[in-house]
Amino acid sequence: MDLILSAIDILMRWDVALALLAGSVGGVLIGAIPGVGPAVAIAILLPATFSMDPIVGLTVLLGIYGSSMYGGAIPAILINTPGTAVNALTTYDGYPMTARGEPRRALSLAYSASFFGGIFSVICLILFAPVLAKIAPMFGSREIFLAALLGLILVVVAHRGQALIAGTLACFGIFLQTIGLEPVKYTQRYTFGQDFLGGGINLIVVVLGLFAISQAFVLLTDEDEKVRMTRLRGGMLQGLRELARHPRVAGVSASFGVLMGMIPGVGEFTAQFMSYTYAQKTSKRPQDFGNGSSEGLIAAETANNAVPAAAMVPLLALGIPGEALTAMMLSVFYVHNVVPGPGLFQNQMDFVVALYLALLILNVLVLLFLLFATRSLIQVVRIPNRFLGVCILTLSFVGVYSLRNSATDCVMAAGLGILGYILKRLSLPAVPIILGMVLGGIMEVKLRAGMARVKEPLDFIDRPVAFILFCIIIIVLAVHTLRVLKDRKELKEAEWQTNRASTSFGSLMWRRRNSFLKDHGKKVRARHSKLLRRLTDLF
Repeated sequence: MDLILSAIDILMRWDVALALLAGSVGGVLIGAIPGVGPAVAIAILLPATFSMDPIVGLTVLLGIYGSSMYGGAIPAILINTPGTAVNALTTYDGYPMTARGEPRRALSLAYSASFFGGIFSVICLILFAPVLAKIAPMFGSREIFLAALLGLILVVVAHRGQALIAGTLACFGIFLQTIGLEPVKYTQRYTFGQDFLGGGINLIVVVLGLFAISQAFVLLTDEDEKVRMTRLRGGMLQGLRELARHPRVAGVSASFGVLMGMIPGVGEFTAQFMSYTYAQKTSKRPQDFGNGSSEGLIAAETANNAVPAAAMVPLLALGIPGEALTAMMLSVFYVHNVVPGPGLFQNQMDFVVALYLALLILNVLVLLFLLFATRSLIQVVRIPNRFLGVCILTLSFVGVYSLRNSATDCVMAAGLGILGYILKRLSLPAVPIILGMVLGGIMEVKLRAGMARVKEPLDFIDRPVAFILFCIIIIVLAVHTLRVLKDRKELKEAEWQTNRASTSFGSLMWRRRNSFLKDHGKKVRARHSKLLRRLTDLF
């Protein structure tokens, strides 16, 4: 009880209250604008948060992270265009509801499901906080290195079909992190005698380049979409009553969100599809899924909003981010000398609980805001792409220059923006670069510290937690290898079947003959059947 009272005392400040309001409302607005997304907004705001207190800066970023998915459901339901990438599954059942004249019911149901998922996740984590506080001290340098390595491997293998390029980009991120002064003996690496590389490449410069500036290029080069708005009918509170009729789907989907959020590199997409698949397979009306099913909408929105709070677990307990957004938040901790990891749960448990309570309050604020402001809020989808692109580009360069008052950083950000634009056009992931930079630094420092006590290779995994993490790494790699071999076997079989279906003139004529005989046989059977009916009528 004293812990919760101490956490409430941290939150009872005017600047924290303002951050809660700005983060919740701003996240909804950003999520409702197709093509922007929370990553761009957090990247732009990141330099401004460095001058704030840790709880204030993190509350703003958490507000945008958690509430953007609420806003992303608005265009997904009304115009079949997801506001954020994770709202893509919402279009499956949300837009069909709008098409049959139930847009307000769909929005209300999406808000209610998102609210339940967010609250469920935060309550679970508050209850698990004492357990995490006991487990965290078991992680030393070797354990944190193995956990970071596991996180990086999970991020790579999560990009199914693109694991090789994801691994390459992660290695590129690790390389970017090594440029400048190395963290132990402070010798220069890969600077080639250039003074501007002596300070290394700033993580925020890379984030702004790969996410914000590249997205600005995309918006500037794409044409504006014509938006057709739908009139809202019905009450906004009916979604809460309808959600109460599907407690099983909501509870299981929220549980998937919590579990998937804790695993680095998995996140909202896996949680959504697992929840959606479960809901469809256990539904009494599976044929409605994809055609306006309330259960499908509940599964998608509950799962994705349960992830943000859960994604804070590996970040706070081990200092290991699972995705780009939590990697950006990690930089706010470091700027204020608040080091996430085992020590945070031992020495600043009230700060951790305060963050979770802030997430709890954010969900309540967002729901209240959306219930009364949706009619006005839907107009943000009309903002032209090019206007958004110019605004994002301007704010990005202002943010980059404000970091170190360096024009060189602006040039680097522009170059990384072009790289990010190319990756977006080729549908390749940029997230492994960011996580490679963050996790690469953690792995280097912890490996050097852990190797001081290692005399033989097996000494590295001689403790229980280290051994368990090592076994998990081996299992993940083995499963991924088997999956790749299976995919290659299926691909070879498909190629063999394609080659067997020759396009030569003789094969073509043979297929046409078989088709003709098949059609001719149908006609003969139909004629015989007609004749048989006539004979039956006669006798």
